[in-house]
Amino acid sequence: MSLHLFFITLCVSFTHPGGSDVLHAYSPGDIIIGGLFPFHKQTDRNTTHGPSSCSEFDLQTFLQSQVMIYAIREINQRTPRVLPNITIGYDIYDTCGDVSFAIEATLKLLKDQSDPKSCLVSENFQTKTKAVIGAKHSEVSIAVARVVALSSVTQISYTSTTQLLSRKLKFPTFLRTISSDEYQTKAMAELVGKFNWKTVAIIGSDDEYGKYGSDNLFDLFSEMKDVCVEFLEILPGDFSNKKNTSRDQHQPRFDNNLWSIIYNSSAEAIILFTKLSNVEVIMQEAIRNNLNRTWIASDSWSTSESIFKLRGIERAGQVFGFISKRKKVPGFKDYVLSKFNGTTNTILEHFLTLNPLCPKQPEENSEANCLIQNSQQGSNRSLDLRCLANHIDQDTSYNTYLAVQVVVEGLRRLLKCDSHHCGRSADFTAYELLLEIKKVNFTVDTTQIEFDSNGDPISLGFDVVYWNMTASDIQTIGEYWPNKCIKLPVELVEKMSNVLVTAYNCSKTCEQGQELKIKHKCCYSCESCAEGDFSPGNGSKCEKCGVERYSSPLKDTCLDKTVEFLLWSNAFIIILSCLAVFGILVIVVFAVLFTIYRRTPIVKAVGGYLCFLELLSLLACFCLIFSFIVEPTKASCRLGLPLFGISCSLCISCILANLLQILLSFNFDWSKGSWMKKLNQPALIVIVVPGVQLALCVPWLYFYPPSTDEIILVNTILKQCTKGSKLFFIAMLCYNSFLALICFLFAFKGKKLPDLYKNASLVSMSMMLFLIVWILFIPIYISNFGKYKRAIQSAAILVFGYSILFLHLAPKCYIMVFRKEINNERAITEYIRKHYEQRGIAVVKS
Repeated sequence: MSLHLFFITLCVSFTHPGGSDVLHAYSPGDIIIGGLFPFHKQTDRNTTHGPSSCSEFDLQTFLQSQVMIYAIREINQRTPRVLPNITIGYDIYDTCGDVSFAIEATLKLLKDQSDPKSCLVSENFQTKTKAVIGAKHSEVSIAVARVVALSSVTQISYTSTTQLLSRKLKFPTFLRTISSDEYQTKAMAELVGKFNWKTVAIIGSDDEYGKYGSDNLFDLFSEMKDVCVEFLEILPGDFSNKKNTSRDQHQPRFDNNLWSIIYNSSAEAIILFTKLSNVEVIMQEAIRNNLNRTWIASDSWSTSESIFKLRGIERAGQVFGFISKRKKVPGFKDYVLSKFNGTTNTILEHFLTLNPLCPKQPEENSEANCLIQNSQQGSNRSLDLRCLANHIDQDTSYNTYLAVQVVVEGLRRLLKCDSHHCGRSADFTAYELLLEIKKVNFTVDTTQIEFDSNGDPISLGFDVVYWNMTASDIQTIGEYWPNKCIKLPVELVEKMSNVLVTAYNCSKTCEQGQELKIKHKCCYSCESCAEGDFSPGNGSKCEKCGVERYSSPLKDTCLDKTVEFLLWSNAFIIILSCLAVFGILVIVVFAVLFTIYRRTPIVKAVGGYLCFLELLSLLACFCLIFSFIVEPTKASCRLGLPLFGISCSLCISCILANLLQILLSFNFDWSKGSWMKKLNQPALIVIVVPGVQLALCVPWLYFYPPSTDEIILVNTILKQCTKGSKLFFIAMLCYNSFLALICFLFAFKGKKLPDLYKNASLVSMSMMLFLIVWILFIPIYISNFGKYKRAIQSAAILVFGYSILFLHLAPKCYIMVFRKEINNERAITEYIRKHYEQRGIAVVKS
């Protein structure tokens, strides 16, 4: 009872929304198929209450309605019969593209046809209309779907594509013979990707078709990452109805803010996903302003003749579009040329009243009467049927034809019909037919028809069209099938994708070593990567190479940094190595000579056994050279400097002990030199003096040991040793320098003593050289940077070693080999006697 009252309420609310009856055609039959078509494109509806009327008669919609009538007539007359002994009728209404008109028409379809003036439904609610074909616009189809669902009447739309209608919980009886916008938007996104377009703009409308479609596009482009949506504009519902008060009273007023956005856009393509009437307004403004843009058309206007034939349409720019797979309705063109095979209906009569057919017209003049009257008033010009046939579209008309075939196939399955009879009468519920229609799986003229659980066709795709302005033709250039890749001409894809800089001076990709930097929203320019960054090109962002790599000269890739340290092949290292080896050989030779002549006075003059400790410390210094000129390792870094410090201290301590022996040997006033006699203990000196250095180096090695370190440079990694603790390092050098200074002072004082072998003089020279070298070494070492820093350390050690060898020990070896005559005690005694006699000092006292 509540459903009954609901229909009464709706009927009272929507009966005669206009001032005159809407366009309607009816043909009786055992089973009625309803039809909803927007024969008029506009209404004069506004915010004030009152009756509305329709205007702008649409030729193509008229032809599409005739396709439905033609298909039903064909079914009824086909031999053998598809539905034997059953006649199908139709009940077609004009929706004017308006929800209110559509709901009124739907209520009329569902009422009891036995009483045309009544809006009441019977208690058992068995409507004679078993299926409804329509509506055209998604917004209207949604409203209709909510009403027909109450009576379980099947609704099959031929153009409504919004994804919202796929929700079966809301629209359980809705099906369609066109793929949903889910696939149309995917096809558009693939087209943008194929053409390498990086910037797009989207214009939708405030209805279910435009809003859901534009939102879905935005989501798809967001997922693509490399496509930027410059703007997404939603047109208001009355966009195409606003009248212009300043220019043409009959032209809709264009929103100045929207035009400014479009005009200043740098988008490579503008997608118009809205209804035809809105597109007409935008394209007229584009023509007026010579906009010359690239447009992507949704199926609502991609094959629209009214827009394609606008004067100056080429000034608007190029158009790519999508339309459901196009096919000719079998035999329909011949049907039109045959003056509709003598049939008649109210809609056809209305059209012929507006556009009377000429009885006979020469072929050459047929194009002269191809202007179709788009108004309620009549035309004074006659229309040639051949011209009318040229207006038959191959998309919506074919989808309408398929919708009729789907209903008939459902009836055939439900009524169990063969070519002779049906196993069941036409007394069935609309719900039973709905269940059968959902199961259909058949072929119509090579087109496979099957529905998924959402009521969407499984195997219906889209054609990709291009508006060839030169040839005045809308050409099919590709195709898209659900869940497959878009197919486009290879040469066209190459041509479009090879455009690297747009007409608005925006870069789409960059050369190697460059990245895209944003100039303003969705517009980029190419800028070189910074030092240490790289980019393989193609618009990729510059990325860091990392600390161990550096960018190539072109900054297109990263190269491994070379680890820099002194190599054996380096000329400087070869020289240092040769000097170190030579020094070792000299030490070995000197050691042999000192061993052979160990009992001679000259060996005793240089400290006896102390000379062997001196040679051993020098050998350690020369061997340490190799730890400074190889690749730094943990062991070489940790032991190099401390061992040199200890060896150097040992060497100087030996010399110091020898100098004390010489000084005390010629000090005849023992009472005055009693404190010096206590110092004349060579063994104690060579233990204590290096021991102090050892005491410095042990905590150095334990707490702050030298270690390897890597300094990251631009193209290299410098591998070197750190000192660990600067304090201990300076203390080690200062201590050795202090010892050298004491040796120098003792040696300088001993120069006046009768020393046949000139020990004091030679030691003072070597110590002076030691001090000069290390004084010069410190600033050079501190200021120097790089792999040669350790080589400078090696050079300083070599200078120290050679100064001791050649200024202190080499003269002794020379005497051993070449001046043997003075290497005896008699020669020494004679030299001392003469030294004192020259100064008038008696050598022997009585």
